[in-house]
Amino acid sequence: MAAPHPSTHLKSQKKSRKNQTPEANFQVALNSLSKTRDLPGAIALYEGAAASRGVRLNQHHFNALLYICSNAVAEASLKESALDHGFRIHAHMESCGVAPSEATVTAVARLAAARGDGDYAFGLVRKMGERGIAPRLRTYDPALYCFCGALEADKAYEVEEHMRSAGLSLEEPELSALLRVSAETGREERVYEYLHKLRDCVRWVSEETAVSIESWFSGEKAVGVGDANYDRSRVKDVVLRNGGGFHGLGWIGKGNWVVRRGNVDENGVCSCCGERLACVDIDDMETESFASSIAALAFERESKANFSDFQDWLEKHADYEAIVDGANIGLYQQNFADGGFSVPQLDAVVKELYGRSKGKWPLVILHNKRLKGLLESSPHKQLLQEWIDKGVLYTTPSGSNDDWYWLYAAVRLRCLLLTNDEMRDHIFELLGSKFFSKWKERHQVFFVKLPELPELLHPFQNVTKVRYTFVKGSPVLIMPLPFSPVIQESETGSWHVPVKDDSNEEIVRTWVCITRPSVCKSSNGVLASKESPEGSNNFLNNHKLLNSSKPGTTTEDSNALGSIGFSQDCVNNTNIMTRKRKERSSSPPPLASSS
Repeated sequence: MAAPHPSTHLKSQKKSRKNQTPEANFQVALNSLSKTRDLPGAIALYEGAAASRGVRLNQHHFNALLYICSNAVAEASLKESALDHGFRIHAHMESCGVAPSEATVTAVARLAAARGDGDYAFGLVRKMGERGIAPRLRTYDPALYCFCGALEADKAYEVEEHMRSAGLSLEEPELSALLRVSAETGREERVYEYLHKLRDCVRWVSEETAVSIESWFSGEKAVGVGDANYDRSRVKDVVLRNGGGFHGLGWIGKGNWVVRRGNVDENGVCSCCGERLACVDIDDMETESFASSIAALAFERESKANFSDFQDWLEKHADYEAIVDGANIGLYQQNFADGGFSVPQLDAVVKELYGRSKGKWPLVILHNKRLKGLLESSPHKQLLQEWIDKGVLYTTPSGSNDDWYWLYAAVRLRCLLLTNDEMRDHIFELLGSKFFSKWKERHQVFFVKLPELPELLHPFQNVTKVRYTFVKGSPVLIMPLPFSPVIQESETGSWHVPVKDDSNEEIVRTWVCITRPSVCKSSNGVLASKESPEGSNNFLNNHKLLNSSKPGTTTEDSNALGSIGFSQDCVNNTNIMTRKRKERSSSPPPLASSS
């Protein structure tokens, strides 16, 4: 069959364009002007359509025109024309009875804010509920920023409250604006509140937010805030319950603040004041909630009786300091011709953890089918039997998924978890939980592939992805960071705020250090004590890496790979678990094997 002549296709296109409605032709032209944000062209197109009355404008047409006008107000030469025509177009839309959408309200609110009318912008948002339109953060932003810019703090707080009642969570730009207006109007309690909201919202602040924070602490109003006669023991207790890194009880101390910028070293020590930052964990309530959510999901997918038995057993044997994903360790890098489950590899990890914790056996979670196969055919039957006798193994029953068991145990017992599993499935299931990423960062010990290890010569580089390898038969375990790179409020009232940059290395990140002279030992800002902060996980704070050097060896004794990591302090430190509630038994718990 012969192909149609090209002229036939051109004729068809021309015929199609001739058959298009005036509205369709208007839309094509408007789309082109919208892409280039051509205000004069859009106004000419709109006025031509309005004069001819041959085009019935719909919601999409009006929204595109309002969008162009709301963007043009940023240019001084176009602002007046954009405001005039923008409000005229909106009035026309209302007179035509065209229902507004969220995009409509957002565009008109931007126009109102551009002429300094925050009340009008906020009024538009308030009416959205009556029309059944759900607002977004961007819908509120024009009114909020307008009030903040005009130093109308109370109105800005009212907008924030309305946003929260609509179920919206504020992000850094909104919180930064509220912090700034609070600082500029001398609302010290609000400044404190928004510092903590920022702490809960972001890991690092933008340069703009950092400058606002520095401006507050450098101002006269900040000098008088705080209480010099605070209850120190209460502050420590609250920091402990919070998981470390903040107390939230209000300003502490009196007098001038010292505001500087510096870095934090690999041990978490600030270069400006010498204070050691905390390793922040999830708090008591979050831990309980997280453990309950894992259990609830496990009950949906596992035999309730089996998992309930495991929970009961775990409550009676709660003195483990590390949980090991046995299958993950045993099968690590075994994908070669003669590869298979490596008991010696798992044994090396078990012994390493045992040595590092001064004689505390880890708990290895392994499926009973795997263990039975190893006991039948493995040349390491004697070793496996020793583990059984010493209570190192918990075997999960047939038909179960051992992931739920090791994850629940690590969360419930607040201890380290050794696995290379990225837990993406768990993240999907627990997507609504804000605790998971924070918990994982503080508790998970990953694996490192040997070729990647040279990249880890600095303990801050890519630590979330590569954390474990074997060197000459001995395991190298790279621990979580010894401190948390997040906004921190210490029990002495000082603040440390990390600033966002393009670097992936924490050692070069800039921090804003904010202290009071009463905290400092001398003019150079060195603290009298560099001990781990209260509420921190002491094990994590005192560790850089767990490496292959044996307990009792010095850095000089370690090999090149081992020296990237393990200080003598961590050899002597036995408190692996975060905030353990009870004294540990000196004898290892017995094996519980489900069948």
